[in-house]
Amino acid sequence: MIKKSIAAAALATVAIAGQAEARDQIRIVGSSTVFPFATAVAEQFGNKTEFKTPVIESTGSGGGLKLFCAGVGTDHPDVTNASRRIKSSEVELCNSNGVKEITEVVVGFDGIVFANSKESAASDLTRKQIFLALAKDVPVADDSTETQPNPNKMWSDIDPALPKKKIEVLGPPPTSGTRDAFVELVMHKGCNAFPAMKALKKQDKKTYKAACGSMREDGAFIEAGENDVLIVQKLVANKDAYGIFGYSFLEESSDKVQGSKIEGVLPEFEKILSGDYPVARSLYFYVKNAHVGTVPGIKEYLAEFTSEEAMGEEGYLVDKGLIPLPGDKREAQRKDSAELKPLSM
Repeated sequence: MIKKSIAAAALATVAIAGQAEARDQIRIVGSSTVFPFATAVAEQFGNKTEFKTPVIESTGSGGGLKLFCAGVGTDHPDVTNASRRIKSSEVELCNSNGVKEITEVVVGFDGIVFANSKESAASDLTRKQIFLALAKDVPVADDSTETQPNPNKMWSDIDPALPKKKIEVLGPPPTSGTRDAFVELVMHKGCNAFPAMKALKKQDKKTYKAACGSMREDGAFIEAGENDVLIVQKLVANKDAYGIFGYSFLEESSDKVQGSKIEGVLPEFEKILSGDYPVARSLYFYVKNAHVGTVPGIKEYLAEFTSEEAMGEEGYLVDKGLIPLPGDKREAQRKDSAELKPLSM
Protein backbone atom coordinates (compact mmCIF):
# COMPACT_ATOMS: atom_id res chain seq x y z
CA MET A 1 0.00 0.00 0.00
CA ILE A 2 2.82 2.38 0.89
CA LYS A 3 4.56 1.70 -2.46
CA LYS A 4 1.28 2.32 -4.30
CA SER A 5 0.76 5.61 -2.44
CA ILE A 6 4.28 6.77 -3.32
CA ALA A 7 3.75 5.79 -6.94
CA ALA A 8 0.41 7.64 -7.04
CA ALA A 9 2.00 10.76 -5.56
CA ALA A 10 4.80 10.61 -8.14
CA LEU A 11 2.30 10.26 -10.98
CA ALA A 12 0.32 13.23 -9.61
CA THR A 13 3.50 15.35 -9.55
CA VAL A 14 4.30 14.39 -13.14
CA ALA A 15 0.71 15.19 -14.15
CA ILE A 16 0.92 18.64 -12.53
CA ALA A 17 4.21 19.34 -14.27
CA GLY A 18 2.71 18.23 -17.57
CA GLN A 19 -0.29 20.51 -17.10
CA ALA A 20 1.92 23.48 -16.24
CA GLU A 21 4.12 22.89 -19.29
CA ALA A 22 0.99 23.14 -21.43
CA ARG A 23 0.78 26.82 -20.41
CA ASP A 24 3.64 28.95 -21.75
CA GLN A 25 2.49 32.28 -20.31
CA ILE A 26 2.73 33.42 -16.68
CA ARG A 27 -0.69 34.07 -15.11
CA ILE A 28 -0.91 36.77 -12.44
CA VAL A 29 -3.93 37.87 -10.36
CA GLY A 30 -4.52 40.13 -7.34
CA SER A 31 -4.34 43.70 -6.11
CA SER A 32 -5.64 46.60 -8.18
CA THR A 33 -3.03 48.81 -6.45
CA VAL A 34 -0.11 46.60 -7.51
CA PHE A 35 -1.67 46.00 -10.96
CA PRO A 36 -0.08 49.04 -12.74
CA PHE A 37 3.36 48.16 -11.35
CA ALA A 38 3.04 44.49 -12.32
CA THR A 39 1.79 45.52 -15.77
CA ALA A 40 4.81 47.77 -16.32
CA VAL A 41 7.15 44.93 -15.30
CA ALA A 42 5.28 42.46 -17.53
CA GLU A 43 5.65 44.77 -20.53
CA GLN A 44 9.38 45.22 -19.93
CA PHE A 45 9.77 41.48 -19.38
CA GLY A 46 7.91 40.69 -22.62
CA ASN A 47 10.03 43.16 -24.60
CA LYS A 48 13.42 42.17 -23.15
CA THR A 49 13.16 38.36 -23.05
CA GLU A 50 12.08 35.52 -25.30
CA PHE A 51 9.13 34.76 -22.99
CA LYS A 52 5.55 35.81 -23.62
CA THR A 53 4.20 38.84 -21.77
CA PRO A 54 2.40 37.63 -18.60
CA VAL A 55 -1.39 37.83 -18.39
CA ILE A 56 -2.47 39.97 -15.41
CA GLU A 57 -5.94 40.19 -13.91
CA SER A 58 -7.00 42.77 -11.31
CA THR A 59 -9.12 40.81 -8.81
CA GLY A 60 -8.31 42.55 -5.53
CA SER A 61 -5.86 41.18 -2.97
CA GLY A 62 -8.33 38.89 -1.23
CA GLY A 63 -9.76 37.58 -4.48
CA GLY A 64 -6.29 37.00 -5.91
CA LEU A 65 -5.08 35.07 -2.87
CA LYS A 66 -8.21 32.89 -2.99
CA LEU A 67 -7.50 31.99 -6.63
CA PHE A 68 -3.77 31.55 -5.95
CA CYS A 69 -4.35 29.24 -2.99
CA ALA A 70 -6.92 27.06 -4.77
CA GLY A 71 -4.32 24.59 -6.03
CA VAL A 72 -1.27 23.69 -8.11
CA GLY A 73 -1.31 23.20 -11.88
CA THR A 74 -2.19 24.94 -15.11
CA ASP A 75 -5.69 25.92 -13.96
CA HIS A 76 -4.31 28.06 -11.12
CA PRO A 77 -2.32 31.36 -11.10
CA ASP A 78 1.46 31.42 -10.71
CA VAL A 79 1.70 34.79 -8.95
CA THR A 80 -0.68 36.96 -6.95
CA ASN A 81 -0.24 40.64 -6.12
CA ALA A 82 -1.34 42.02 -2.75
CA SER A 83 -1.59 45.44 -1.13
CA ARG A 84 -1.42 43.84 2.31
CA ARG A 85 0.42 40.85 3.72
CA ILE A 86 -1.01 37.36 3.28
CA LYS A 87 -3.05 36.22 6.30
CA SER A 88 -2.30 33.06 8.27
CA SER A 89 -5.76 31.76 7.28
CA GLU A 90 -4.81 32.19 3.62
CA VAL A 91 -1.54 30.32 4.16
CA GLU A 92 -3.57 27.51 5.72
CA LEU A 93 -5.91 27.53 2.69
CA CYS A 94 -2.91 27.28 0.38
CA ASN A 95 -1.47 24.37 2.38
CA SER A 96 -4.78 22.51 2.43
CA ASN A 97 -4.89 22.70 -1.38
CA GLY A 98 -1.32 21.52 -1.92
CA VAL A 99 0.31 24.96 -2.30
CA LYS A 100 3.07 24.22 0.18
CA GLU A 101 5.90 26.61 -0.72
CA ILE A 102 5.31 30.31 -1.41
CA THR A 103 7.89 33.04 -1.89
CA GLU A 104 6.95 36.50 -0.61
CA VAL A 105 8.38 39.60 -2.31
CA VAL A 106 7.94 43.10 -0.85
CA VAL A 107 7.74 45.48 -3.80
CA GLY A 108 7.87 48.84 -2.02
CA PHE A 109 5.57 51.23 -0.18
CA ASP A 110 2.33 52.97 -1.04
CA GLY A 111 0.12 55.55 0.65
CA ILE A 112 -3.65 55.32 0.84
CA VAL A 113 -5.20 58.65 -0.09
CA PHE A 114 -8.50 60.28 0.79
CA ALA A 115 -9.02 62.35 -2.33
CA ASN A 116 -11.50 64.74 -3.92
CA SER A 117 -11.84 66.81 -7.08
CA LYS A 118 -9.29 69.57 -7.66
CA GLU A 119 -12.26 71.84 -8.32
CA SER A 120 -13.28 71.45 -4.66
CA ALA A 121 -11.61 72.88 -1.57
CA ALA A 122 -8.64 70.94 -0.18
CA SER A 123 -9.26 69.07 3.08
CA ASP A 124 -7.33 68.43 6.28
CA LEU A 125 -8.95 65.59 8.23
CA THR A 126 -8.09 63.54 11.27
CA ARG A 127 -8.54 59.78 11.37
CA LYS A 128 -11.10 60.29 14.15
CA GLN A 129 -13.17 62.50 11.83
CA ILE A 130 -12.96 59.95 9.01
CA PHE A 131 -13.99 57.18 11.42
CA LEU A 132 -17.00 59.26 12.53
CA ALA A 133 -17.91 59.79 8.88
CA LEU A 134 -17.64 56.16 7.73
CA ALA A 135 -18.20 53.81 10.69
CA LYS A 136 -21.43 51.84 10.68
CA ASP A 137 -21.80 52.44 14.42
CA VAL A 138 -20.13 55.07 16.60
CA PRO A 139 -19.65 55.40 20.39
CA VAL A 140 -22.39 57.27 22.24
CA ALA A 141 -19.67 59.04 24.30
CA ASP A 142 -15.88 59.24 24.59
CA ASP A 143 -15.90 57.14 27.75
CA SER A 144 -18.38 54.49 26.56
CA THR A 145 -18.14 51.26 24.57
CA GLU A 146 -21.86 51.49 23.87
CA THR A 147 -22.46 52.32 20.22
CA GLN A 148 -25.30 53.69 18.12
CA PRO A 149 -26.02 53.71 14.36
CA ASN A 150 -23.96 56.48 12.79
CA PRO A 151 -26.09 59.67 12.97
CA ASN A 152 -23.72 61.87 10.95
CA LYS A 153 -25.21 62.90 7.60
CA MET A 154 -23.09 65.98 6.88
CA TRP A 155 -19.38 66.58 7.48
CA SER A 156 -20.40 69.54 9.65
CA ASP A 157 -22.30 67.12 11.92
CA ILE A 158 -18.88 65.75 12.95
CA ASP A 159 -17.24 69.15 13.41
CA PRO A 160 -18.82 72.56 12.70
CA ALA A 161 -15.51 73.61 11.13
CA LEU A 162 -15.97 70.99 8.37
CA PRO A 163 -18.02 71.75 5.23
CA LYS A 164 -21.79 71.58 5.38
CA LYS A 165 -21.79 68.89 2.72
CA LYS A 166 -23.29 65.42 2.56
CA ILE A 167 -20.91 62.60 3.52
CA GLU A 168 -20.29 60.60 0.35
CA VAL A 169 -17.17 58.44 0.03
CA LEU A 170 -16.31 55.98 -2.74
CA GLY A 171 -14.09 53.12 -1.64
CA PRO A 172 -12.91 49.58 -2.28
CA PRO A 173 -14.86 46.37 -1.52
CA PRO A 174 -14.03 43.85 1.24
CA THR A 175 -11.93 41.75 -1.20
CA SER A 176 -9.49 44.65 -1.57
CA GLY A 177 -6.19 44.90 0.27
CA THR A 178 -6.64 48.67 0.19
CA ARG A 179 -9.88 48.21 2.16
CA ASP A 180 -8.09 45.99 4.72
CA ALA A 181 -5.27 48.49 5.11
CA PHE A 182 -7.66 51.47 5.30
CA VAL A 183 -9.63 49.77 8.08
CA GLU A 184 -6.43 49.03 10.02
CA LEU A 185 -4.65 52.34 9.46
CA VAL A 186 -7.59 54.76 9.51
CA MET A 187 -10.75 53.24 11.00
CA HIS A 188 -9.05 51.44 13.89
CA LYS A 189 -6.77 54.41 14.62
CA GLY A 190 -9.74 56.79 14.51
CA CYS A 191 -11.71 54.51 16.80
CA ASN A 192 -8.76 54.46 19.22
CA ALA A 193 -9.27 58.20 19.71
CA PHE A 194 -12.13 57.13 22.01
CA PRO A 195 -10.40 55.95 25.22
CA ALA A 196 -13.05 53.35 26.07
CA MET A 197 -12.87 51.81 22.58
CA LYS A 198 -9.07 51.70 22.72
CA ALA A 199 -9.31 49.82 26.03
CA LEU A 200 -11.86 47.45 24.49
CA LYS A 201 -9.22 46.26 22.02
CA LYS A 202 -7.32 44.58 24.87
CA GLN A 203 -10.44 43.28 26.59
CA ASP A 204 -12.44 41.90 23.65
CA LYS A 205 -10.63 42.02 20.31
CA LYS A 206 -13.51 40.47 18.35
CA THR A 207 -16.05 43.04 19.56
CA TYR A 208 -13.52 45.83 18.99
CA LYS A 209 -12.92 44.78 15.37
CA ALA A 210 -16.65 44.58 14.66
CA ALA A 211 -17.28 47.99 16.23
CA CYS A 212 -14.27 49.80 14.79
CA GLY A 213 -13.92 48.18 11.37
CA SER A 214 -17.47 47.98 9.99
CA MET A 215 -18.26 50.47 7.24
CA ARG A 216 -21.59 52.25 6.76
CA GLU A 217 -24.26 50.63 4.60
CA ASP A 218 -26.65 53.59 4.38
CA GLY A 219 -25.19 55.21 1.25
CA ALA A 220 -22.55 57.42 2.88
CA PHE A 221 -19.88 54.84 1.99
CA ILE A 222 -20.20 53.41 -1.52
CA GLU A 223 -18.32 50.30 -2.62
CA ALA A 224 -16.95 51.23 -6.03
CA GLY A 225 -15.34 47.92 -7.00
CA GLU A 226 -11.68 47.20 -7.70
CA ASN A 227 -11.40 49.86 -10.42
CA ASP A 228 -9.56 52.86 -8.93
CA VAL A 229 -9.65 54.68 -12.29
CA LEU A 230 -13.45 54.58 -12.10
CA ILE A 231 -13.35 56.17 -8.63
CA VAL A 232 -11.27 59.05 -10.03
CA GLN A 233 -13.80 59.52 -12.84
CA LYS A 234 -16.66 59.64 -10.31
CA LEU A 235 -14.83 62.25 -8.21
CA VAL A 236 -14.49 64.43 -11.29
CA ALA A 237 -18.24 64.09 -11.88
CA ASN A 238 -19.21 64.66 -8.23
CA LYS A 239 -17.29 67.56 -6.72
CA ASP A 240 -18.59 66.89 -3.18
CA ALA A 241 -17.53 63.23 -3.00
CA TYR A 242 -14.29 61.73 -1.69
CA GLY A 243 -12.53 58.58 -2.86
CA ILE A 244 -10.16 56.07 -1.26
CA PHE A 245 -7.34 54.60 -3.37
CA GLY A 246 -3.58 54.16 -3.62
CA TYR A 247 -1.06 56.99 -4.02
CA SER A 248 -0.03 55.80 -7.49
CA PHE A 249 -3.51 56.60 -8.83
CA LEU A 250 -3.29 60.06 -7.28
CA GLU A 251 -0.01 60.55 -9.15
CA GLU A 252 -1.58 59.41 -12.42
CA SER A 253 -4.58 61.72 -11.99
CA SER A 254 -2.98 64.72 -10.28
CA ASP A 255 -4.53 67.02 -12.89
CA LYS A 256 -8.02 65.94 -11.79
CA VAL A 257 -7.93 65.04 -8.08
CA GLN A 258 -6.07 66.06 -4.93
CA GLY A 259 -5.15 64.14 -1.81
CA SER A 260 -6.43 65.40 1.54
CA LYS A 261 -4.05 66.13 4.39
CA ILE A 262 -4.38 63.50 7.09
CA GLU A 263 -3.57 65.01 10.47
CA GLY A 264 -1.77 67.86 8.73
CA VAL A 265 0.35 65.76 6.34
CA LEU A 266 -0.16 65.61 2.58
CA PRO A 267 0.19 62.26 0.75
CA GLU A 268 3.45 63.11 -1.01
CA PHE A 269 6.27 60.84 -2.15
CA GLU A 270 8.81 62.06 0.41
CA LYS A 271 6.28 62.09 3.26
CA ILE A 272 5.31 58.45 2.58
CA LEU A 273 8.96 57.41 2.19
CA SER A 274 9.92 59.09 5.49
CA GLY A 275 6.95 57.59 7.36
CA ASP A 276 5.49 61.01 8.17
CA TYR A 277 2.29 60.34 6.23
CA PRO A 278 0.18 58.25 8.63
CA VAL A 279 -1.67 56.09 6.08
CA ALA A 280 1.05 54.06 4.35
CA ARG A 281 1.54 50.31 3.79
CA SER A 282 3.83 47.79 2.09
CA LEU A 283 3.00 46.17 -1.26
CA TYR A 284 3.66 42.50 -2.04
CA PHE A 285 3.46 39.70 -4.52
CA TYR A 286 3.52 35.95 -3.88
CA VAL A 287 5.00 33.24 -6.09
CA LYS A 288 3.90 29.61 -6.26
CA ASN A 289 7.24 27.81 -6.09
CA ALA A 290 5.80 24.57 -7.48
CA HIS A 291 5.23 26.33 -10.81
CA VAL A 292 8.83 27.58 -11.16
CA GLY A 293 10.62 25.54 -13.80
CA THR A 294 7.38 24.29 -15.32
CA VAL A 295 5.66 27.53 -16.35
CA PRO A 296 8.38 29.28 -18.40
CA GLY A 297 9.88 32.58 -17.29
CA ILE A 298 8.84 32.89 -13.65
CA LYS A 299 12.39 33.27 -12.28
CA GLU A 300 13.19 35.74 -15.04
CA TYR A 301 10.03 37.73 -14.22
CA LEU A 302 11.11 37.87 -10.56
CA ALA A 303 14.55 39.08 -11.62
CA GLU A 304 13.00 41.89 -13.68
CA PHE A 305 10.59 42.99 -10.93
CA THR A 306 13.29 43.08 -8.24
CA SER A 307 15.94 44.73 -10.45
CA GLU A 308 17.24 48.22 -9.69
CA GLU A 309 15.98 49.23 -13.13
CA ALA A 310 12.44 48.44 -11.96
CA MET A 311 12.12 49.01 -8.19
CA GLY A 312 15.26 51.03 -7.51
CA GLU A 313 15.28 54.70 -6.50
CA GLU A 314 15.53 55.74 -10.17
CA GLY A 315 13.50 52.78 -11.45
CA TYR A 316 10.62 52.91 -13.88
CA LEU A 317 8.17 51.83 -11.16
CA VAL A 318 9.01 54.95 -9.13
CA ASP A 319 7.87 56.96 -12.16
CA LYS A 320 4.51 55.23 -11.77
CA GLY A 321 4.17 56.16 -8.10
CA LEU A 322 5.90 53.31 -6.24
CA ILE A 323 7.70 54.40 -3.07
CA PRO A 324 10.97 52.40 -3.10
CA LEU A 325 12.35 50.26 -0.30
CA PRO A 326 15.71 51.30 1.25
CA GLY A 327 18.70 49.89 -0.65
CA ASP A 328 19.54 47.09 1.79
CA LYS A 329 15.92 45.91 1.85
CA ARG A 330 15.77 45.90 -1.96
CA GLU A 331 18.89 43.75 -2.04
CA ALA A 332 17.37 41.36 0.51
CA GLN A 333 14.19 41.01 -1.60
CA ARG A 334 16.30 40.41 -4.71
CA LYS A 335 18.27 37.67 -2.96
CA ASP A 336 15.22 36.00 -1.38
CA SER A 337 13.30 35.95 -4.67
CA ALA A 338 16.28 34.58 -6.62
CA GLU A 339 16.61 31.78 -4.07
CA LEU A 340 12.80 31.27 -3.88
CA LYS A 341 13.00 31.57 -0.12
CA PRO A 342 9.85 29.97 1.35
CA LEU A 343 7.47 32.25 3.25
CA SER A 344 7.78 32.22 7.04
CA MET A 345 4.93 33.84 8.99
